[in-house]
Amino acid sequence: MPELPEVETVRRGLAPVMEGLRIARAEVNRPDLRWPFPPRMAERLTGARVERLRRRSKYILADLDSGETLLVHLGMSGRMLISGDPLGRFVHDHPAPAKHDHVVFHMESGARVTFNDPRRFGAMDLMPTDATEAHPLLAAIGPEPLGNTFSESHLVAALAGRNTPIKAALLDQKIVAGLGNIYVCEALFRCGIHPARRVRRISERRIATLVPVIRAVLDEAIAAGGSSLRDYRQADGELGYFQHSFDVYGREGQPCRTPDCTKTVHRIVQSGRSTFYCPACQR
Repeated sequence: MPELPEVETVRRGLAPVMEGLRIARAEVNRPDLRWPFPPRMAERLTGARVERLRRRSKYILADLDSGETLLVHLGMSGRMLISGDPLGRFVHDHPAPAKHDHVVFHMESGARVTFNDPRRFGAMDLMPTDATEAHPLLAAIGPEPLGNTFSESHLVAALAGRNTPIKAALLDQKIVAGLGNIYVCEALFRCGIHPARRVRRISERRIATLVPVIRAVLDEAIAAGGSSLRDYRQADGELGYFQHSFDVYGREGQPCRTPDCTKTVHRIVQSGRSTFYCPACQR
């Protein structure tokens, strides 16, 4: 499932062809994805101007001049692909309609934004813009890791007294928004913290070191266009490249990249998810 860097990369790709422009026609080709679409979604979107595209955690939010906001979640296989941009930023011609093109935005510029989702684990919803933070999918989410409210003091306080493994704690969206399996594994490796270590056994100083490292990992991943594993593509259809920089994720049995370390990357399963780490470098 796309994590924060992948969703942010898609948002940035969509902005040039959606922000400030009207949706000339919205086409909804099925009644639902993971959940039913909101009533009259195509009608409510058609003619609306996209005032701003923003991201909250792993969700893309399109604020419309109608006073509503469109929420988009890519799910496991969802892709938003752009074609026919007359300004030349996206040179792809409009492709023939595909089987899993569930929602299509025909922009007034002539560009087309297609939401394609073979597994249909994605989601879309419409809500009043002034009530987005109260939406059930957004209400309990913690601070953005690239924002000012995600600080060393916040993370230390949020983790105080917890007896869960540090990896599980960092995946808790109530503590910090948008982190997923890949980038938590990478951040813990850089900090030298074993993913199974209980939070209460980690000093406040070491917990605080996670904040700048998490930010650095996310910034690097966004700069690389995210990580392409299985279905993920950028909005222009290209792959992300950060997977070539993984230190541990997906590298089971391969040599640790720390200079002079002679160990190989190990894999364990935590809460049904694969965790990758170096047994020598992470304690």
